[in-house]
Amino acid sequence: MNKKSLLAAAALLLGLSGSAQWQPAGDKIKTPWAEKVDPACPLNEYPRPLAERARWKNLNGLWNYSIVPAGTPAEAYDGQILVPFAVESSLSGVGKRLGAENELWYARTFVVPTDWSGDRILLHFGAVDWKADVWVNDVQVGSHTGGYAPFTFDVTAAL
Repeated sequence: MNKKSLLAAAALLLGLSGSAQWQPAGDKIKTPWAEKVDPACPLNEYPRPLAERARWKNLNGLWNYSIVPAGTPAEAYDGQILVPFAVESSLSGVGKRLGAENELWYARTFVVPTDWSGDRILLHFGAVDWKADVWVNDVQVGSHTGGYAPFTFDVTAAL
């Protein structure tokens, strides 16, 4: 299996520790279900049950993140964020506002199963707040602008 890295920069609105150290950031807008969130596999169910594929990989979980001034690349990471929760939310583990003057960068390494060799590899996003530039192995695979709309990029060539 080859390690593949993914770097997604969700721009303008949108120390590494393990999942044992993850905790919600405060108690704001907390529900009884928050206690049951598992940082090792949050929202691990297939996102579209009526169109489930036999082979798929869920990338929800802890990602490295950095909040930097707009237009500045992330050179180091501030910590970890629990995806798919928004950076402002308690369940993200960050609980910070971004503002229009900042960008949020995410980074994650993942493994593509060997039995997927020869297949097209699609990267699906359920929603991004406003804008996302997506990079895989230092190759920009696409950009998306639009609030909370799902989108997909074929990342095969970058792997």
